[in-house]
Amino acid sequence: MMENNFNIQEYLAEGVEYILKDALRASIKNPKEILFLHKLSKNAKKATEIRQKYDEKGQNIPAFLIASITSRCNLHCSGCYSRSNKSCSDDEPINQLTAEEWEDIFIQAKEMGISFIVLAGGEPLLRDDVIIKATDFPEILFPIFTNGTLLNKEYLKLFNDNRNIVPILSIEGDEKITDSRRGKGVYKQLVDSMRLMKKNNIIFGASLTFTRNNLTSLLSKEFIDELHDFGCKVVFFIEYVPVNGETKEMAPRDEERELLLDNLESLREEYQDMLFMSFPGDEKNSGGCLAAGRGFFHINSHGGAEPCPASPYSDINVKETSLIEALNSKLFKSLREGGILMGEHEGGCVLFEHQKEVERLLED
Repeated sequence: MMENNFNIQEYLAEGVEYILKDALRASIKNPKEILFLHKLSKNAKKATEIRQKYDEKGQNIPAFLIASITSRCNLHCSGCYSRSNKSCSDDEPINQLTAEEWEDIFIQAKEMGISFIVLAGGEPLLRDDVIIKATDFPEILFPIFTNGTLLNKEYLKLFNDNRNIVPILSIEGDEKITDSRRGKGVYKQLVDSMRLMKKNNIIFGASLTFTRNNLTSLLSKEFIDELHDFGCKVVFFIEYVPVNGETKEMAPRDEERELLLDNLESLREEYQDMLFMSFPGDEKNSGGCLAAGRGFFHINSHGGAEPCPASPYSDINVKETSLIEALNSKLFKSLREGGILMGEHEGGCVLFEHQKEVERLLED
């Protein structure tokens, strides 16, 4: 465990700077990407200064916000935690945030120094109205975590014209593994989408959900070479979050996390035109879980401020309050100050393992 004086904002800021410098080096042959990344680097530094000013006043502002802009999805992926916790369905959403309400959230985030807003769902490409609003905030990088099946000419143009909107396609591995979890034919749609974006010179990435069983295959040279050939520029390794006690055995352990960390540096060295990131990353080296505003927080499609997408608990709604007030909600403060986020856990999500304690905090 890290020392008590560990500064989470410095840790995140240094990580962001490393990624941006690596990206500039990787994209040196692409003028459009170079211009965008120079601007993004400048804006990231400005955002860091804003967060530091808040920190001097005793208010921690995370660099990252995860925004689930819809609860609808066109796929039924096995083991989906969003469907398991009822935050995702086939039904038409009721009382979800409007595009204008998301725009207000983006404005607040910019003013607070939030540098990255992950657009998630459900399937975020079902909310083109919100994604169009995001194009008005070039200071913020918006990775869109999508299943890649709804890409069309309109989105291709939008991504080409607005380089701060970066599609991140979810893929599980080869065709057999991907289709077994996401549905027959999904892998081919993903590959077709990747080739389209490569042809149109659009930056895109891939999201790889890793378990204790599949990490070795995802790290294989064969698979990474395939992503590289498709034109993928960014690879996110996302820790699998159990949907219930029965799937807990699939959650990564320290052994898998160490394997990933050992491989990330060599991947970055070998594939210098690609970026490799892990989420949530090494919690031990970042002083514990980064949820509940320590490093990021989550706004669900109805406005509820939650510690993390995998911990769907909320005691405050941004329809009725500001992002700053949401960060200082009783639940968030209790999690940050009560020691749960820094607790030991066997694998996967610390909040999942301590979900009864989180639920008790809402009852107090």
